[in-house]
Amino acid sequence: MRNVKEIMTTEVITVRPETEIIEATRLLLENHINGLPVVDDDGKVVGILCQSDLIVQQKKLPLPSFFTFLDGFIPLTSMKQMEKAIQKAVATTVAHAMTPDPVTVKPDTSLNSVAALMVDNNFHTLPVVAEGRLVGVVGKEDVIRTLADSGE
Repeated sequence: MRNVKEIMTTEVITVRPETEIIEATRLLLENHINGLPVVDDDGKVVGILCQSDLIVQQKKLPLPSFFTFLDGFIPLTSMKQMEKAIQKAVATTVAHAMTPDPVTVKPDTSLNSVAALMVDNNFHTLPVVAEGRLVGVVGKEDVIRTLADSGE
């Protein structure tokens, strides 16, 4: 059975949390990729920035709903969720727009497991980590290409 290390991309374009959103957007578009791993000074994956994280900036923010009870306002939506939505919508750096602590896979993870993760969670790009450091990425296109090449 094939595994991630056989199909992953090892020359990975990464960004840092302080990278400006404009620069990250340029990297995604110019390189025709869906996601950028976000790494710290030690090469540890601290987040992932995907195209969908950038599209959120174009989404209208829902106004929180409230109801009154004994002359007090009680929100029907979590203030923490509202704060996250606002932060992503007005993000100027990758740190504000990225998904922190992303799901990662190891080089020896089977393609079946990767495919299931992608389908079940709507992931397009998964960082590949070995010994705590980024060693590659695997995307839906990599999995599809492998399936097409093998005739499965």
